Amino acid sequence: MKSSEQSLGLGLPDQAPHKAEQPVAGGGGRLRHLRGDLVGGFTSAVAGIPIAMGYGMLALSPLGADFISYGVLAGLYAVICGGIVAVLLGANTTMIYGPRSIVTYMTAALVLHTFVQSNVVYIQQASPTTILTLLFFLTFLAGIFQVLFGFIGLGGIARYIPAPVMAGFQNAAAALIFSSQLGYLFGVNNPLALSQIDAYIGSIQPVTLAIGVFTCIVILKGARITRRIPPTLLGLFAGIALYYLFYVADLGMEIGPTIGTVPFAIPGPHYFPAFFELLGDIAAREVMPSLLSGALSLAIIASLDGLLCARLVETDSGHKVSGKGELIRLGAGNMVSAAFGGIANGINLAASFANHRSGGRTSNSILINAATVIMGVLVLPPVIAYIPRVIIAAMLTVVAIQLVDRWTLQLLIKFVRGKLSAGMLIDLLVIMVVTTVAIAVNIVIAVLLGVIAAITFFIFRMSRSVIRRSYYCDAVHSRKAREERWMTLLTTRGRNILVIELEGALFFGTADNLAQFVDQVIADGTVYVILDLRRVNEIDSTGARILLQMHDMMTRNGCHLLLAGLKDRTRIEHFLHEMGVTAAVTRNKVFEDADHALEWAEDHLILSEEGGKVNPGEFPFQQLEVFAGFSSSEVGVVTDMLEKCSYETEEAVFREGDTGKELFIIASGSASVYLRLPGAERATRLITFTAGTIFGEVALLDDEVRSATVEADSPLVCYVLRQHAFETLSMEQPMITVKLLRNLGRVLSGRLRRANRTIYQLAS
Repeated sequence: MKSSEQSLGLGLPDQAPHKAEQPVAGGGGRLRHLRGDLVGGFTSAVAGIPIAMGYGMLALSPLGADFISYGVLAGLYAVICGGIVAVLLGANTTMIYGPRSIVTYMTAALVLHTFVQSNVVYIQQASPTTILTLLFFLTFLAGIFQVLFGFIGLGGIARYIPAPVMAGFQNAAAALIFSSQLGYLFGVNNPLALSQIDAYIGSIQPVTLAIGVFTCIVILKGARITRRIPPTLLGLFAGIALYYLFYVADLGMEIGPTIGTVPFAIPGPHYFPAFFELLGDIAAREVMPSLLSGALSLAIIASLDGLLCARLVETDSGHKVSGKGELIRLGAGNMVSAAFGGIANGINLAASFANHRSGGRTSNSILINAATVIMGVLVLPPVIAYIPRVIIAAMLTVVAIQLVDRWTLQLLIKFVRGKLSAGMLIDLLVIMVVTTVAIAVNIVIAVLLGVIAAITFFIFRMSRSVIRRSYYCDAVHSRKAREERWMTLLTTRGRNILVIELEGALFFGTADNLAQFVDQVIADGTVYVILDLRRVNEIDSTGARILLQMHDMMTRNGCHLLLAGLKDRTRIEHFLHEMGVTAAVTRNKVFEDADHALEWAEDHLILSEEGGKVNPGEFPFQQLEVFAGFSSSEVGVVTDMLEKCSYETEEAVFREGDTGKELFIIASGSASVYLRLPGAERATRLITFTAGTIFGEVALLDDEVRSATVEADSPLVCYVLRQHAFETLSMEQPMITVKLLRNLGRVLSGRLRRANRTIYQLAS
């Protein structure tokens, strides 16, 4: 079962992690698993030594063939120093530390641009020993940066590098690692750029190329051939066997060279004193800015890669990993590795998985891995000398193939098929820019441009619109039920009221677009603009200032700005208060939700249309919709059966769950219907009834308990038709009862139609 990280590339091995196991406790548990640690540490070392050698050769390859032996040792020293330092600093895991593809590519790119192609006189005149000192000092500085990341908690910053930037960097690494090995695959004794292939067509050694391709195929298909031998090791042995088969056969065809003599050396911190000499060298100061910038870039990439790999190994082994502690261990390991003449470290996934699956369960396996590599450094140089270069090139070619970002391939396939969305097209563009710049110019510049491009496109995406939707209130009304002529007025004049629902961030990139939209609707005749801020998660100072400017403009034009969705003591409300927005708009135009803001706008619109006088005293019965078509005598018959009831502000007319069979007609005041929310001591307002409206008719007709609570918003006067009176009316005046029921049906039908229009308006 492949993990999601593997599906996106990240230079992972051809083996996926198994189901996580519980970590082993210390003490007796460590000794109990000593045999498994021995097997796991030894197996992972044998599988990792060839790759470590290849990575070391790759890191120093821009310096030329004379540095191959230094590269072999640099890769092996990285494994030794990284593992031992990690255990000394408290690593409680089975992770194997060693060079990583992306980190090694970064090192090679820095070597190329900082040293080989440098215009600095000091570097141009430097001896090979000085060049190596500068290279390892750059690694030493990167380790210092990683330790600082860990101590001050900045390790998480590396995780915020956008995914398209990392994908582009990864693809560039794959392309350049692949191209850097073409010369050795073709039998040419030096790295070969893609642009040089035509010139070297005649120099290609077919046998050497065949051995390289064969080795690649065995490594890629090794897991299907056998599970007993790691694919990398299987490919190494098979490739060497084929190489020497051709060598013994002596078919008269050219065959590529071997690695050659690797000097015997006892590992030691030989470069550490040289670092201090370098700091004291006045002439070297002109190269220090380049070293610092390169080290910082290497530290960021190595930290991100290390954290991702640690997470994968944690999934496989079950050992919990501290991001802070891991960065400190990686950084310290790189510092020590540089002092010994080693390249930068990461977490070797293939070796880590091999260690755990072979029985490694404690950090003892890391020490055994390091001890095995030390033995290899002391014993294997004569053997390493006979390893064909084409075999190492083939192993690194497989690394390049596995390093290609799978997400990029998916985007390219969708692009070819014409199924790529605009957002994904932008991601693909960033990937291509980073990849191209990293290959053609400089990796540091590529990462910087990629981050800038990603941020720019992010702002562009965020700046499109903060408006979720907007709707006029000719079809959508507040939850306040009114007499029919007022509802008709709101339907005909409702386009004077506009609700704008906002979402996301109201900042310098989106607020100006909102202001332009409001300017346009005001010019089209809108008088009341309600901004629903319920879904706004961030407002910056620019957004707040534009709200102030918007309010000033509307006030000058005789219009009203209302703010909704602001609850007391929330972060957004506090910020708008600090910026003076709520004070300018005034508290009577700031509401907890859009419905109350809409109700205020409707009341204000009705008052402006009615000249400020709206039904003083009790509502006349003859104008009630429920009495439409009644004669004066018929109205009198019904009113004689009504009982007058008065309620104080916030007094309950009835409560949810009560038994009751009464119809209420509001003569003056208003009442709101509330529904209790499950699991909380709070309720939500469903609707508000005003003078001239009725409520309670459903319970009168279906004999069920009350489905909600009704409370008086202000001193309330109601006329109540109780069930016994209704039954008397039905028996004595059946024709009047039929008219009453028909009108009740018309009221209910009107409410349902308005609800349908509201739902349609909001849904569309």
